[in-house]
Amino acid sequence: MLTRPLAVLATLAAVSLLSSCGDEGSSASDEPQGDGPSCTYREDGQAAAKEVDLPPSTAAVSGTLSGTIETNIGDIGLELDADAAPCTVNSFVSLAEQGYYDDTTCHRLTTAAAGIQVLQCGDPTATGMGGPGYTIEDEVTGEESYPDGTLAMARTQAPDSGGSQFFIVYGDTPLPPEYTVFGTVDDAGLKAVQQVAKAGNGPDGVAPAEPVDISAVTVAD
Repeated sequence: MLTRPLAVLATLAAVSLLSSCGDEGSSASDEPQGDGPSCTYREDGQAAAKEVDLPPSTAAVSGTLSGTIETNIGDIGLELDADAAPCTVNSFVSLAEQGYYDDTTCHRLTTAAAGIQVLQCGDPTATGMGGPGYTIEDEVTGEESYPDGTLAMARTQAPDSGGSQFFIVYGDTPLPPEYTVFGTVDDAGLKAVQQVAKAGNGPDGVAPAEPVDISAVTVAD
């Protein structure tokens, strides 16, 4: 599967968030239509490691949803904003329900030395190159900011290239408003990630020295 680095700051071209990328394909879904916003998910090569179905083509979510990322460093509580990013949340919930995030490892930690403080997860291959075999259209207003506790989608340099990879901001991060914000993490989860960040990593932008393993992601109905 093709990948490209995502330049997260114009002045830091060497620093990137990674996600999967490939050729555009069909956006068809076998799911029935509903009353929510219409979503376009474009097939983008083969799903990495685990086969999944496309999410419903109509977002079946709204309001605020509660979720949990179960990890070896403790549970990370989530609040997902389905009103602000219905198609992103719709995809995240679909992947969680299909077990795509189960038994995966967060593959990237960037630190304050790079001016970006995020933990990136969501690739079953733990290489930064894997995705679910489809892409999601960006849901941004141009007013996004990324304070600590933000939950947002990783993407490549190309617009509308998000997939399964997401990142947790554990310290204020001056990213351009190009990354879909689809929720927040709770205080306990944020503190757990901050503790991992204190242990550092090797070269900035690789896996954390203290591994973060995800056993499951659940979202309440």
